[in-house]
Amino acid sequence: MKALTPNDQLFLWLERRNQPMHVGGLVLLKPPKGQSTVDYVHKVVADMRTYTQPVAPFSLRLKSRLGMWFWVEDDEFDLEAHFIHLSLPKPGRIRELLELTSKLHAAPLDRAKPLWEAYVIDGLEDGRVALYTKVHHALVDGVACMKMLQRSMADNPEIMDIPPLWANPNLRGSVQRSEASEGLVTLLGQVVDTAKTQLFSLPKVVKEVGRSLWQTSVADPDFVSVIQAPRSVLNRRITASRRVAAQSWSMERIKNCANGLNMTLNDVVLAMCGSALRSYLGELNALPARPLVAMVPVSLRKDDTATGNHVALLLANLATDTEDPVERIETIARSVNHSKERFASMNQTEIMNYVATMMGISGFNMLTGLAPKLQAFNIVISNVPGPKHTLYFNGAEVDGVYPVSLLLDGQALNITLNSYAGKLEFGLVACRRTMPSMQRLLQFLEDGLVELEEAAAKEVKANLKKRTAA
Repeated sequence: MKALTPNDQLFLWLERRNQPMHVGGLVLLKPPKGQSTVDYVHKVVADMRTYTQPVAPFSLRLKSRLGMWFWVEDDEFDLEAHFIHLSLPKPGRIRELLELTSKLHAAPLDRAKPLWEAYVIDGLEDGRVALYTKVHHALVDGVACMKMLQRSMADNPEIMDIPPLWANPNLRGSVQRSEASEGLVTLLGQVVDTAKTQLFSLPKVVKEVGRSLWQTSVADPDFVSVIQAPRSVLNRRITASRRVAAQSWSMERIKNCANGLNMTLNDVVLAMCGSALRSYLGELNALPARPLVAMVPVSLRKDDTATGNHVALLLANLATDTEDPVERIETIARSVNHSKERFASMNQTEIMNYVATMMGISGFNMLTGLAPKLQAFNIVISNVPGPKHTLYFNGAEVDGVYPVSLLLDGQALNITLNSYAGKLEFGLVACRRTMPSMQRLLQFLEDGLVELEEAAAKEVKANLKKRTAA
């Protein structure tokens, strides 16, 4: 029996009917050449149904004891409750697939069983097959899901008989949990060590909090404060209904914009989102006068090592009050760089404590809903690194990998993207009733990228003209 960590316990405490706490992924497969979709699906589904014994963490269910949650092996595991084969109604467009995914994603997982479900979905008019999987956030996070996906696929189409995600031995033990049987001395030692670490970080955190309060008071244009986010329709109470939208963009297009404008790839992504939100809210006559603020997880790693973490949650000014795309991306870049420069002088513990201190009131509101006017940001925009090469599942080419994230009350829209084989795959999730016609954001994202491409082309042409004149 393994105890959930405090963070993982939190995902269970947060869960309500309108706020299921699972994350998901939608994978599109191209059946092997020379094999019909019907034959491929029949074989794959039959094979997957033979894997009736899951490996950890997919074999674990919850058990409550003394007000805490623990993971235990499920001795009554029933694959039929977790793995389901569905077919889309005609005409089988991507629209029907996303509508079905939206309904599946809105339904909470049964806590009496292991907290995951997997679906094979056929009936797409173009012959592709979809795999939709959802896993509770208490079991894995988005980054872990991406790593699991990579390890459950093959690098070439010749590799067959790959076990499904829940039964893949390569994933055994990939989610580590703290042991419930830890001795009291060990536990107390960890508490003392943690307290020492927190205490040593206090002077730096106090200094940076004071600096932030001063920058707020003098209205530093590049500093995004925790009281800057405007009230928006994005931050209304959510219902249990969901709408999922997904689309891919060429990494080359985005990198060309970044190079032409001397920006980073993430700057371009945030500028696309800022432009799309400006257009979408403008159509609804709900665009705030002040710019929207995004909370963005950003890696601060300075080397290529794979161990440890150096990730910060920063606030970015999306410049939705600005019509000019160049001015918008420059504003975004300055706000992001301002936070990066601040975090560069802090270690991971100091960064976490600083962020927790500055966003404490907003976090309290998200947990309780008692102070809806207190919000540090309007939307979460997250970019998860993914595989750079094409993957295969039992001979079928993986044609798309789209993240499907979760929503919290007061955060009616989430934009998560991951890289895959030269593309950026955007997955948008929204409360269907709070965000009408949310799929319009996909066209607005494309419009935002086109604006940046035109601006980058002008910049490259101007620089070339300057070099020629010199």
